[in-house]
Amino acid sequence: MSSNVLPRKVRVVEVGPRDGLQNESEIIATAAKIQFIELLNQAGFATIEVTSFVSPRAIPQLADAAQVYSAVTRRPGTTYPVLVPNRQGMERALAAGVRAIAVFTAASEAFTQANIHMTIAESIAAFTPVMEMARAEGVSVRGYISTAFGCPYQGVVAPESVVDVAQQLLDLGVDELSIGDTIGVATPNQVMDLVPRLASIADLDRLALHFHDTRGTALANVLAGLEQGITIFDSAAGGAGGCPYAPGAAGNLATEDLLYMLHGMGIATGIDLDAVVAASRYLAPHLSRPLTSKYLRAVSATH
Repeated sequence: MSSNVLPRKVRVVEVGPRDGLQNESEIIATAAKIQFIELLNQAGFATIEVTSFVSPRAIPQLADAAQVYSAVTRRPGTTYPVLVPNRQGMERALAAGVRAIAVFTAASEAFTQANIHMTIAESIAAFTPVMEMARAEGVSVRGYISTAFGCPYQGVVAPESVVDVAQQLLDLGVDELSIGDTIGVATPNQVMDLVPRLASIADLDRLALHFHDTRGTALANVLAGLEQGITIFDSAAGGAGGCPYAPGAAGNLATEDLLYMLHGMGIATGIDLDAVVAASRYLAPHLSRPLTSKYLRAVSATH
C-alpha cells in the first residue's frame, strides 16, 4: 500500500506509568513515579495512562494510585486515564478526581480465569456498575481486550471471539477499544484480518492497537494497522512492562521505537521524541531489568 493513503496523524497512548510499572517486583517510590509522569508530560502526549485503582493486595506496586494521580500536573489538551477493575476501584478513582477510565477483559476465557478469576461474561458484568457511574459522572471509558491474537493458556484466539467481546463492550457504552497482543505473538496478516472485522462494528477512530514486542513483530504490526486505517497506538516509554500472567512476555512496544518509525514516515504525533528518551532514562535506574527500546539503546550508545 502506498504511503499517501497512510494516516497523516496518529495518537500515541503512553501506558508506561501503568502497564509498564505494574509488574515490577521492586516497589518504586511514589515520588519517582510522579517524576516519570511529569517528564512524559513534557513530551506532549495527548493521553498518558497514569495508574490503576486495583486492590493494593492484587498489585502492591500501584497501591499509591490516588497519591500519584492527585500529584500529576494536568496539562491542557492531555487526558490522564486510569484502569478501574470494579465498583470499588471506580469509587476510589472518582474520589481522586479521575475523569477518564479504562476497563479490562480478554478475548480468551482461559486468560480471564487465570488473570481475574472470572469468565469473560462475568468480567463484563462487573463493568456494568462502573459504566453506569462513568455515564453519571461524564467520565470517558476505554475498553481493553487483551489476548486478542493469542493466549499463553489456550493458544490461538479466533478473530470471532475478539469481535464478540468488542461488541459487548460497545453495547455497554465504551468510547474507545484497545485491542491487545498481550503475549506478543501477532503477525501482520492477523492484524489485517482482524481490523476490518472490528471496523464493521466500530468506527476506525474508536479503535486502538496495543502490541508487545516479545517476538520482534510489534512495529510490523503497527504498519499493518496503519495500512488498515488505525490512528491510535499504545506504547510504553523504554519498552517497560510485561504481563505477570503471560510467562516470558517481553515489554510493551517502546514509545521511542514507535515514534522514530512514525516520524520517519512523515506521520505526525505531536510528541517530542527526545523528551520521551529523557523520561525513559530517568525511569531506568528504578527498574529491576533493563529497558528494551532499540532507539533508546542506539542514542545511548552515541551520546
